[in-house]
Amino acid sequence: MLKVKPNPDYPPEEGRYLRGNDFSPVAVAIVLNCDEDKIPPELVKLVRVGIETGAALSGSVQTPNIGLEKMVCNLVANPNIRYLILGGPESEGHATGEALKALFTHGVDKTHRIMGTNAPHAVLYNLPFEMIERFRQQISLIDLQFEGDPGQIRQAVWSCFQEKPVEFRNYRLYDPGAFSEAPFVGNLDWRITQPWAGIMEETEVEAKNKALARADQLRARSRKDSFYGPKNRKH
Repeated sequence: MLKVKPNPDYPPEEGRYLRGNDFSPVAVAIVLNCDEDKIPPELVKLVRVGIETGAALSGSVQTPNIGLEKMVCNLVANPNIRYLILGGPESEGHATGEALKALFTHGVDKTHRIMGTNAPHAVLYNLPFEMIERFRQQISLIDLQFEGDPGQIRQAVWSCFQEKPVEFRNYRLYDPGAFSEAPFVGNLDWRITQPWAGIMEETEVEAKNKALARADQLRARSRKDSFYGPKNRKH
């Protein structure tokens, strides 16, 4: 089967994940429902089982905006990854697992909001539509959320490696080889961290950029005046 070498910039986004076999057909995402310094050992174990069993990437995700955006960026940068195993609990207040499943089923609307979910902040504003659709075409979801059995994660990862289809739960899994298109490599350039504040129109974006540029000019002029200019001249 066809395998491809990932882009040198893969994975493009930093995050709370482990990198394993770049030619693996599967990644693992464990939903996190606590602060980073309070992650329970059972969730840590689920992440480690994923990578030890052969996943390309295995890590945790907590928010349905920046968290999912980073994950999408990293997965589409490696065409060998064809499955995403979702595990762990739900992220209270974020509904990240629900949002991810809705993304696969319904996609996003014209404002980049994930459709079909009640997650309050499920907006992928930093991702172009082309990257979101590539994610939905390249990756298939294996839903093991709300299950804490590491053996199920292990079995799911193993099933994705098989040359011939095998039955796992209600899934028929095997390694189909790399996605037919080149790696889609991109970064989160805007990094809008509060998408719920509203999506700006192009005219608003332009006005904001002009205001920021003008503010930079004023700050530069102020520094110049302070050290070399009118503020130091005697009148």
